[in-house]
Amino acid sequence: MSKKLFDLEGKNVLLTGASKGIGLSMAAGLVNHGANVVISSRKLDQCENAAESINKSIGKEKAFAYACDASSKDELNALVDFSVSKLGSITTLVCNAGVNSFFGSMSEIDDESYDKTMDTNVKSNHWLINMVRPYMKESDGGSIMITSSIAAFHASETLGTYSISKLAVLGLVRNYASELGPSNIRVNAICPGLVKTDFSKLLWENPDAEKASSQRMPLRRLGEADDFKGVAVFLASDESSFMTGQALTICGGASMWS
Repeated sequence: MSKKLFDLEGKNVLLTGASKGIGLSMAAGLVNHGANVVISSRKLDQCENAAESINKSIGKEKAFAYACDASSKDELNALVDFSVSKLGSITTLVCNAGVNSFFGSMSEIDDESYDKTMDTNVKSNHWLINMVRPYMKESDGGSIMITSSIAAFHASETLGTYSISKLAVLGLVRNYASELGPSNIRVNAICPGLVKTDFSKLLWENPDAEKASSQRMPLRRLGEADDFKGVAVFLASDESSFMTGQALTICGGASMWS
């Protein structure tokens, strides 16, 4: 019997920034297609609630919670060790943890906020890739996806450092796609537009601001967290086996051919 499209049975996923928003929707989609998933974010209670909700929805335990600060190398190492102990291997890595610690002109950002943004959004992904790559090689390949943003394609007078960090993610993706391709490890970026999550609440919680942003998009709406289930399932599945080094924009048409 041939395998069903997007069947993730046997896939073991480590997912950061997964307790709510886009990450939680990705986790739910991956589990619903058969994957085992370690759900990680900084707050253990949120991770446990997320895992419990997903497991309850499918009637079995396939999601596991672990708290981790993605900016800490030691905590990331512990997260990888936990994931391997729970899942047996890691075939898929989803780097969704991210921060925007400053809103305003880059000329006014303090060093601590700049370093926090770059460390969490860029360096932590570099660390994690190198931590999981031996396990993916043992499994004869794997898939890595990193959340970037359409902010990577544009200058911003208020989100400059965040935009720079997300552009750096695209460079990270392309270089690791080149390096890890011979080991059958694929590396791709997901670039959300404006999505109605707590992370971007400042940009849409005002009804007038939401309406104005929606009118600038061809689809005339902002994104929802569930819009990212399918792309995560696709990139984790064997159906994306010939795709690597790419930036998939999920943005309602706000950024075309970037």
